[in-house]
Amino acid sequence: MPSFLDFEKPIAELQARIDELRDTGDAGAIDISAEIAKLQAKSDKQLKDTFAKLTPWQKTQVARHPERPHFRHYVAGLFDEFLPLAGDRAFGDDQAILGGFATFRGQRVMVLGHEKGDDTASRLKHNFGMGKPEGYRKAIRLMELADRFGLPVVTLVDTSGAFPGIQAEERGQAEAIARSTGACLALGVPLVASIVGEGGSGGAIALASGNRVLMFEHAVYSVISPEGCASILWRTADRAPDAAEAMKVTAQDLKGLGVIDSIVPEPLGGAHRDPAGAIRALGDSIERALGELSPLTPEALRQDRRDKFLRMGRLS
Repeated sequence: MPSFLDFEKPIAELQARIDELRDTGDAGAIDISAEIAKLQAKSDKQLKDTFAKLTPWQKTQVARHPERPHFRHYVAGLFDEFLPLAGDRAFGDDQAILGGFATFRGQRVMVLGHEKGDDTASRLKHNFGMGKPEGYRKAIRLMELADRFGLPVVTLVDTSGAFPGIQAEERGQAEAIARSTGACLALGVPLVASIVGEGGSGGAIALASGNRVLMFEHAVYSVISPEGCASILWRTADRAPDAAEAMKVTAQDLKGLGVIDSIVPEPLGGAHRDPAGAIRALGDSIERALGELSPLTPEALRQDRRDKFLRMGRLS
């Protein structure tokens, strides 16, 4: 069973009742399959109704669900012959941002993205997906390598933001993020970015300034976290739901604003309920985007990105 979020409490209660009945049925000769089927249908309807009207704050909670697929799951499910590349050739290797050569449905690509980790040990190892300067400099190195060999770049974005620690600032965090964003825009090969969970601040845009930006149905993408915005505006993180509403963080809002290009549907109840289905859907969207971009020349790809980002924010 997946872990249930706060707003899923009625669904969790129904599922617990179903599990109790199944245990009872397994222990005795009474046939309660009809009752279980009735409750399951009710639970499915409740789940469908709930996810059809999620608020921006609820979508934020879904995007952060610890059981959502992460970078390593997408690599395992979509890419063959993954060859990880490490280090920025200047300071060290950042485990929050991973990448390397791979084969995507018969095509050689460079894939890179944020890795948050699955448990306490791996989350600490990957710094909860918060990249440091050496991570963004590694991303620059990998993108430039892909450009040199004419390989499309696929990025998977899932971070609450770049690491804000003093050591990162000492090593030039802002400069590294700016140069990574610039490297995205300068590529002469297709760049397809996917927001698969959280897309937070410059830490996300540094890997997401692509020709096509895809976004999962229940992912979020914003300049700051709702809690951070609420703390600035109202001096309390308790107003995070209000901030999420005002910031237009959802895929549906951002598609309307032209910030993203395509919304990738998730399995009912979120990607964490059917990771394989979510990974497959994302792969299909990436394949379509690469197919659209492959015929373009390097000059056309750069102009495409330029036009895309200059269109954002126009009132007419």
